[in-house]
Amino acid sequence: MPLEFLFAHRHLTPRDAAFTLNVRVIVPGASPLTTTSSVGWKPAEGTADRTLMLAALGVVYGDIGTSPLYTIRQSLLAFGETSEAAIFGVLSLIFWSLVLVVTVKYVVFIMRADNRGEGGLLALTALVLRTTSRDRKRYLWIMGAGLVGAALFYGDGVITPAISVLSAVEGLKVATPLFEPYVIPISLVLLFVLFLVQRRGTAAVGGLFGPVMLVWFAVLALLGIWGIAQQPRILLALNPVYSIEVLAAAPGRGFIMLGAVFLAVTGTETLYADMGHFGRRALRRAWLALVFPALVLNYFGQGAVLLGNPAALENPFYKLSPEWGLYPLVVLASIATIIASQAVISGAFSITRQAIQLGYLPRLEVRHTSETEIGQVYVPPINWGLLVAVVILVLMFQTSDNLGAAYGIAVSGMMAITSVLAFLYMRSRGWSRALAVPLFGFFALVDLTFLSANLLKIAEGGWFPIVVAALVFALMGTWWRGRRLLAEQRARDAMPLELFVGSLNPERPVRVPGTAIFMTRDLTQVPVALLHALKHYKALHERVVMMQVETEDVPHVPAERRLEIKEVGKGFYTMLVRYGFMDEPNVMRALAQCRVQHFRINLMETSFFIGREKLRPRPRRTAVFRWRDRLFIFLTNLALDATEFFRIPSNRVVELGGQVEI
Repeated sequence: MPLEFLFAHRHLTPRDAAFTLNVRVIVPGASPLTTTSSVGWKPAEGTADRTLMLAALGVVYGDIGTSPLYTIRQSLLAFGETSEAAIFGVLSLIFWSLVLVVTVKYVVFIMRADNRGEGGLLALTALVLRTTSRDRKRYLWIMGAGLVGAALFYGDGVITPAISVLSAVEGLKVATPLFEPYVIPISLVLLFVLFLVQRRGTAAVGGLFGPVMLVWFAVLALLGIWGIAQQPRILLALNPVYSIEVLAAAPGRGFIMLGAVFLAVTGTETLYADMGHFGRRALRRAWLALVFPALVLNYFGQGAVLLGNPAALENPFYKLSPEWGLYPLVVLASIATIIASQAVISGAFSITRQAIQLGYLPRLEVRHTSETEIGQVYVPPINWGLLVAVVILVLMFQTSDNLGAAYGIAVSGMMAITSVLAFLYMRSRGWSRALAVPLFGFFALVDLTFLSANLLKIAEGGWFPIVVAALVFALMGTWWRGRRLLAEQRARDAMPLELFVGSLNPERPVRVPGTAIFMTRDLTQVPVALLHALKHYKALHERVVMMQVETEDVPHVPAERRLEIKEVGKGFYTMLVRYGFMDEPNVMRALAQCRVQHFRINLMETSFFIGREKLRPRPRRTAVFRWRDRLFIFLTNLALDATEFFRIPSNRVVELGGQVEI
């Protein structure tokens, strides 16, 4: 049995002690069997796990790790009292939310739904879309749910930096009221610097993120232990009966309070989205061994402080600290919130890159900021758009308390969509209905309960992330629909490639030396650019290649599947270049692999022909959908030039085109 081993891609450098190994077992007469596994960099597997766990602390757990800054305060303010029953009930709700939502749902079950090692809502959507055909309504419903979830992620990405940085800087007011007028300016400066340094990437400072967050979680745990030591009976709140009692005693206020309790689990989606970078094992061990215990200890420590002094509700997190440690804690909290914000911003860049590759957004400038980590990218339009939105949020809401009222809707909506898609995926994987329905039905019930509670915040500011998500969804839906209609229009007007080649004769048109590569979206049709070139030049190159760049619904395409070359006849060839939605398209690098298939291309004798179409709206009887036409044309003009996006040398490119009505 011949074996073929291929190092497909690395998520971290060898120094970071992890890479991914694809093993293809090829048996004559059978289809190849491919398996993917994470392999530790020797000398010690334990060292690799610890390295990955430390890195995960800085990238994955920053958002949920800074929730103690505001969750207890927001929950008790929403409930309207600081009685012992209220404190015990809130702590019990927070604890069991962490257990059921994060530990059971995500760590145990959702992380099983991976797209060849990669996680996240778009990766999960791509998995579920494979279970149905494109011409069924179910396909559109699944894709629509995935796009709504992705749009909600941007709504979360706007609020997280604002509420995290504000809540940290507000600790200065606890030290002295003199700092109160400077909270907003200091927060804006920190946020501006945060977004300004995004273009440099996180590679330079990424090594600091893990150790800083390790210190942060250690401090959370120590402060919590100190508080619990003052009031040990606070540990009774581990009993779920207290959560039931507080909700039963005041159902109306308790339901409102659930929207604030949900703040304890915000950031959980990052756990799933970054699974491909660190692997299940490292993420699970980091959560169970450090993050979860540290969070629980700190929450219960804050509850203990409130039992002894209800007036500490002014800021129970900072009231845990002794006076001499207050300023260092503010500094540490500010750094931790910046790291948490960095993780969300990086997530927005990554999901934008995936959406571009999958055809849900126009081609935008995507800069890779690390030579070793493919996931580190910078998207300038998204960066500055987020900065503008975050600044508007801070100036509008002024305090973390006000922002807390706007936080949670986007995240709870994402979680509900994830539960539905995960159910569909698990059913396609052979899970019985008797197991899948009650399990994911319970998860969906919890998600919908939190979502319903958060929907009560719409009038208080929850409308903001909904507006952001609606705008992003409109952009994604318009772009996808517009590209589909444009492709259908091209297909109606196009000439089949085989018919065109068959109609050629040896004398006409004239064949000139060299190779012409025509970029196309369909290898079965003649590109419009070729027809324009033939019309103007009255000649064809000796060798004509139709190249289609295709993005598959898998994270990475291995090198041996990158190129597929077929000869059509009379000097015509088709070339299919495949990429995964996490790969970086690079046509020149792909052409370098042609030698493997004995198809040699001399780039000095090669020209690339790219069609450029100018769109204009077609006159309609009704103006109901005219705004979508104009939006699609705007997005088309905004899209990055194909030459730059596919890394094609500009001095080898010829652009030809015309006008198209849509």
